[in-house]
This record gives sequence, structure tokens and C-alpha cells, in this order.
Amino acid sequence: MQIQFHGAVRTVTGSQHLLTVNGRNILLDCGLYQGSRQQSYIRNQELPFDASTIDILVLSHAHIDHSGNVPNLVKSGFTGDIVCTYATRDLCSIMLRDSAKIQEYDIEFLNKKRAKKNLPPLEPIYDTADAVESLKYFIGIGYERPYRLLPGVTLTFYDAGHILGSAIVVLDIEDEETGQPQRLVFSGDLGRPGRPILRDPAFIDEADILLIESTYGNRVHAELEEASKKLEQIINETFKRGGKVIVPAFAVGRTQELVYRLHKLVEARDIPPTLPVYVDSPLAVDATGIYRLHPEAYDEEIAHFMLENRNSDPFGFELMRYTRSTTESKELNFLREPAIIISASGMAEAGRILHHLKNNIEDPRNTILIVGWQAPDTLGRRIVEKTPVVKIFGEEYQLRANVATINGFSAHADRNELLEWTGHMRKRPLHTFIVHGEEEASLAFANSLRTEQGFDNVIVPELGQRFTI
Repeated sequence: MQIQFHGAVRTVTGSQHLLTVNGRNILLDCGLYQGSRQQSYIRNQELPFDASTIDILVLSHAHIDHSGNVPNLVKSGFTGDIVCTYATRDLCSIMLRDSAKIQEYDIEFLNKKRAKKNLPPLEPIYDTADAVESLKYFIGIGYERPYRLLPGVTLTFYDAGHILGSAIVVLDIEDEETGQPQRLVFSGDLGRPGRPILRDPAFIDEADILLIESTYGNRVHAELEEASKKLEQIINETFKRGGKVIVPAFAVGRTQELVYRLHKLVEARDIPPTLPVYVDSPLAVDATGIYRLHPEAYDEEIAHFMLENRNSDPFGFELMRYTRSTTESKELNFLREPAIIISASGMAEAGRILHHLKNNIEDPRNTILIVGWQAPDTLGRRIVEKTPVVKIFGEEYQLRANVATINGFSAHADRNELLEWTGHMRKRPLHTFIVHGEEEASLAFANSLRTEQGFDNVIVPELGQRFTI
């Protein structure tokens, strides 16, 4: 058995792990790498393996850094099945098309600049037709339902509690070379226990080979209640200044949780009930519709909320507005009274959030609220670091708005929660690979596993590194 790491090692984007077992190739995730534009374009376009040699793809969840290069994989010659949960398939149906539209728009914008320099035009990594074509290959299966992936390989998904449909991947393998059974566990992205809407991450009793994420492997989040209190405080202070709260938020997961929390704050009158809330993201509108279709994934808190409020939508309330059309979005530019605007993308690299930032970033009454991890070289990271002057659509803007961050809403387990999850393993893995974290976080978490839980053979792989097991 061999494992080669083609992404999301010593960084958090571009998840791609290639497993070769019994002469067959299994790809775990096929995500887009997100970083500087030029580097991302080349790295995503040129797959690090021959797509036609991949027998099957297993997706842990729908976030673009885990699923976003699927259309390119199919376009490049992959003809196997793409196996995921039902909700992941539903979310990919909207997210991959949205990703294609963003690429088409970005390439069109870039080609106008290249034409002025007499440079040849570029093609998007994939277009909308490629995204739609890739959906034909998806197969959905339920949690905790063993599925014969390949001869000698059985797949079981367990709830990862990260976003709707997110899964821990468990592969039970009869290795023909060694004649020994082996269990490989890929954590995907692990959520946090106690968050609203989704169930807590499932615990896995044992693994021979473990691939575990480490996004927050060296940090501890604020308590969830503390995060809600901070949200309440930021909104009320901005309201008193007569300003707006502008929130770059991932359309899937973070937006739905924010809306639910705002709903509860309005009901409790902890924030002004007259304060309008806008979700300005067609993708978030579609994703919220998919969340409504999967109540089987809800935890007890939201189920109880819906039972107590039979006519109440957890993802909507009286002054809550979802805007889909471009015209509706542009109308928000003329708002003069306080409001909350939630818009994608979560790292402020594309989408309608750029227009809202452009129009509000220089007003000190406003607050830009960051509620998720921001990758290096993104506009979101520059805002978190309070860079005095930032570029939006190629033009410079003074960062005069207040900047606030709430890490307690993270959909990723923190250091202690990761250790709690690994601590439930009765049998320590023989091989542990730390993935999906910046280098500092991954190395720190690897050390914690060794010193605090007695894990042996813990490795933080380099990009492209291959291991024989």
C-alpha cells in the first residue's frame, strides 16, 4: 500500500491524497488549491497525476478546497465513480457550478488585461459545462452504511460534524501484498462538538493508518457562548455608531450558522429586532435550501427549536432577506441605515462581498467582521492583519472600518477538541499523517499527539511525498 500527498499538507487548501492498494488507485478528495492567483491557476490546472489512472474518488465533503477540482479531474480523463454522502452530492451540484462561474469571470477579467499587453488569452481550469458533466459520476451513500468500494476495500462514512454532509472516511482494506487487514481513517475536516444545527463528530475506535486534519492544531477556540456574546456586542456597538456590519462568510456552513444565531439573538431581543439582515449570495440561498432538505443531519438543539417554533424557519426571520438577483445586490449599495450584510466568499477573494467591502471599507462607522480562517495572500487575511491600504478590483482603498474577528464560530475542531477525538481511539495508529494545517499548526499538533497521547510514527508530510506501508 502506498499513500502520496498531493495537497493540503503544510497548508490548508487543495486536499488530494492518493492511495494505491491492491493495484488500484483511490483518490481521497480533489480540492482546489487557494492562494496567490498565478500559483493557484498553474497548480490547479496541472493535476499531479494521470487522471485516467484514478479508479475511484472519495469525497469527504463539499467545500471547494476538498471538491473544487473534480470537474478538471473528469475533464482530464477520470471515468470512475465519485462516492460521497447524499448531502455532499447535493451541495456539489451548486458549488461546482458556482466555482466554474467564478473562474469564467476571473479569466474574462484577466484576459482583458492580457489583451492590452498583447498576451494570448487563458482558458479557465474548467467551465460550467465541465462542472455539470462531472455530476454524472457522483454516487451518494448514507452514514454508517458499509459500501464495497473496490475488491478488498469497504468504505464507511461517519458524521464529521463540519458542514452538512461532511464525513469521516473509514476504509477497511484486505491488503493482498501483506495478507493482513488494515483500517485507514481519513478525518476530513472535523467539526466542533456542541455547535448548533449539525450533530457532533462521531468518534472512531481504532485505525491502523490515520490521516487527520490540523487546521487549529496549535490553538484553542473561545467557548461557543462567548462567541455569541461577542457577536451580540459587535452588532450593538456598530448599530449605535450608525454603521453596517459586513461579514465575509462561506456560503455553505458558516452562513447558515450565523443566520440561526442571529435569529436567536433577535428572538431574545439581544440585538435590535428592527435591524435588517441581508444574505447577499445566490450560492448561500441555494445552499440554505439544501440545508432545509436534510433535517436528518440536524442535532437536538435545532430539532427542539423547530418543535417549539412550529411555524418558524431556523434560517429566516421577519427582517431577514436573501438576495439573489444582481439588481437586489446593487440596491444594498444605497443603504444608509445600519444593517448586517453577509456575503461570500469567506476569504473575500471573489463574489459579491468584494462590492460590499469596496463600498464600506473606508467608513469608520462600519465593522468588517471576520468569522473564519483566512488563507495567506487573500484579501480576508490582509483585512485581519489590518493592512492600512488594500486592493479591491485592482484599486486601492484605505482600511478605515473597524475590524473584528470571532474564531469561536469556526467549523473546525481546535487543538483540545482534536485531541479529544484522537483520545477515543482504543488502539493507537501504527502510522499517523498530519494534514490540512499550516506548517506551524501541523508540527505543533504532531508533537501533542506524541507527548500527550503516546502516538508513535507521527509524520507531517511534504507536498508530493510518498509513503509505502
